[in-house]
Amino acid sequence: MNILMPQLGETVSEGKITKWFKSAGDAVKPGDNLFEIETDKVSMEVPSTSAGVLSEIRVGVGEVAPVGAIVAVIAGEGGAAAPAPAATTPPKQDIAPRTSPSPTAAATAAPIKLDPFFEVRTPDRNYGPAKLPGGAVVTPLARRLAADAGIDLARVTGSGPHGRIVARDVQSASRESASHAGRALVPAAGAGEVMALYRDAAFVEVPLDGMRKTIAARLIQAKQTIPHFYLTADVEIGRFLAMREEANAAAPKDPDGQPMFRLSVNDLIIKAWGVALQRVPEANAAWANDRILRFRHSDIGIAVAIDGGLITPIIRQAETKSLTAISAEMRELAERSRSRRLKPHEYQGGSSAISNLGMYGVREFAAIINPPHATILAIGAARRQAVETVDGGVAFASMMTVTLSCDHRVVDGALGAELLAAFKSLVETPVTMLV
Repeated sequence: MNILMPQLGETVSEGKITKWFKSAGDAVKPGDNLFEIETDKVSMEVPSTSAGVLSEIRVGVGEVAPVGAIVAVIAGEGGAAAPAPAATTPPKQDIAPRTSPSPTAAATAAPIKLDPFFEVRTPDRNYGPAKLPGGAVVTPLARRLAADAGIDLARVTGSGPHGRIVARDVQSASRESASHAGRALVPAAGAGEVMALYRDAAFVEVPLDGMRKTIAARLIQAKQTIPHFYLTADVEIGRFLAMREEANAAAPKDPDGQPMFRLSVNDLIIKAWGVALQRVPEANAAWANDRILRFRHSDIGIAVAIDGGLITPIIRQAETKSLTAISAEMRELAERSRSRRLKPHEYQGGSSAISNLGMYGVREFAAIINPPHATILAIGAARRQAVETVDGGVAFASMMTVTLSCDHRVVDGALGAELLAAFKSLVETPVTMLV
């Protein structure tokens, strides 16, 4: 049986093996962990689905292989290995940049899931191809990848049967787009030329890992393809903070006398943002190139800082969940984010996102939209501020500055203002987000 590099998400094209749990010649049972892989987002242990003997390891620790490549072979219980086509082990990827897969390797059909960890490759007709308005045939997977990457399918040449556009065509176009974008930003300065400017300075070179490369490519894509505009508001959060304090004070105790939950300000913000998107459903949407997708539920991505970058785990249907449920789920997702143990469905998709830098004392900032989302809410630090009262006097209030970034293709100025006003109202009268 050939063991393939699994697909951990629709936009993941390769994985790096960081550990082998078995050695060549070891017996293997279904469920035994074979190896651990790392992508730009997550690390995951990959188990065996069959019994036999691990007869061959083709991709070693520290080496990178494309999705669908044969990384090992398990011989059947009778001792005979399944026949395998010739494969070339990818070179070690320490600092030297990787090269694109060869046309021969790329000519295999796009993958479909056989089980959660392994994939086989079958003709594209299993995807149910559809026609674009211009007549080109494209697979649904290719359409989704193009929407995520902001790729115009009219500019993509299909390499599948009869010119069909498949996933690899979109991935190739995305890499080419990112390459052109990088050259456009720094037209005459490669790595050597930049380093030459600092020949007399002391510095340390930090090779880019997969996560940092992905972040760089997606931020370039977001700022060059999404027409951002920004709306900022000051929100009075006195009642908001009081409700949190009352809830935490009333939390039941466990047998050891410890509170069974402790709400954070971020937990309340997630709930308020989820409800606000339901009150302004036209803004609970995403750009899909030739259409706009409006979502029934508020699936909120929360930016979590991790070593080397960030990831955005998603609270699904946030508007339907209690504050304690959101708090417990967010805490668990954040812990697994930092250890890179999230599964693809836990950080892909979503209808909007929140980035909170208030805990660092940042008063206000504008976040970059995470495509294909149409909005992201940036949360600043709480502060005490003098404000004018209704009768013309002066009092101190707890204030927070928030900035909403909008994709103007989906959310116009008035619609964005309506969404921000809905959030402000919910925070300033927090009981209304619970009814």
